[in-house]
Amino acid sequence: MIVLRLPGGLSLRLRPRALVVGLAGTLLALALAVLAVGAGDYPIAPADVLRVLAGGGSPADRFIVTELRLPRLVTALAVGAALGLAGAVFQSLTRNPLGSPDVLGVTSGAATGALVVMVVGGGSAALAGAAAAGGLATGLLLYALAGRHGVGGHRLVLVGIAVTAILTGVNGWLLTRAPLMDAARAALWLTGSLDGRGWANALPVLGALAVLLPAVLLARAPALRLLEMGDDSAAGLGVPVRRVRVAALGAAVLLVSVAAAAAGPVSFLALTAPHLARRLTRAPGPNLLPAAIVGAALLLAADQLAQHAVAGRQLPVGVVTGVLGGGYLAWLLAGERGGRR
Repeated sequence: MIVLRLPGGLSLRLRPRALVVGLAGTLLALALAVLAVGAGDYPIAPADVLRVLAGGGSPADRFIVTELRLPRLVTALAVGAALGLAGAVFQSLTRNPLGSPDVLGVTSGAATGALVVMVVGGGSAALAGAAAAGGLATGLLLYALAGRHGVGGHRLVLVGIAVTAILTGVNGWLLTRAPLMDAARAALWLTGSLDGRGWANALPVLGALAVLLPAVLLARAPALRLLEMGDDSAAGLGVPVRRVRVAALGAAVLLVSVAAAAAGPVSFLALTAPHLARRLTRAPGPNLLPAAIVGAALLLAADQLAQHAVAGRQLPVGVVTGVLGGGYLAWLLAGERGGRR
């Protein structure tokens, strides 16, 4: 294990395999990013993309890269990292691989807040604020209903499924109250889409990551690792269980909310990325940084597949992540069933 000593008495522990997985995921994401910026109706060679990013290139290349394609790319990376990190926190808190924001209803709550703004009318800032408020309100509701005796095990998952069902009905009713054009735009947003995303969509997610990623990694990762052993064991080792749980849950809910405001409720990514990161690192614990890196790479790859899988058409990225994530989950469940046999 590699221990990095930081100012203020903080330390960051890195396992060699987790470090390798993180570096490999980062390199993969960067390679996909260069290819993604160069792909499209006006193809640009990777060398020309790097030249533009370094400050050179032709005016046409600079406009296409910096104004049209780069904001979408940054949004995909930021949203993927936010969902991967939030999913890892949720799965660690619940000690359940199904403890995902999608299953628990936090994503649906953020969607409800955003849909209210879409029906009433408002800009990107109001949309982000409403999504954050909806996600936080759902998180508080979940904690009030299931958090009295801890959020581990199946209790929170079952309560989250019920809350998701309720919010799904509310979201469907909100769609019926919207004008036709607004309802069509909201329906596309509900599938999870990166089409037409600009810097106004990416900046709130980047800001949330800049604040919450270091805070969760440095201040909460060791406590989350101890919480996975159980509340009583963690409390016996000096962990302030309730304070750590509330702080980590609040950070994860806020990350999910700003991600949903930027790209819609992208399905299954917050469930798949942490699980895949855990399998790749083969290490216990939340694996927060690998999950964030894997989430960024997965969403970027899914967005490229959504743009080029069907000739002449662009699929919403949430459709791709839903199909691939559902298939991955079904494969895992089938493998576990076969192993038990």
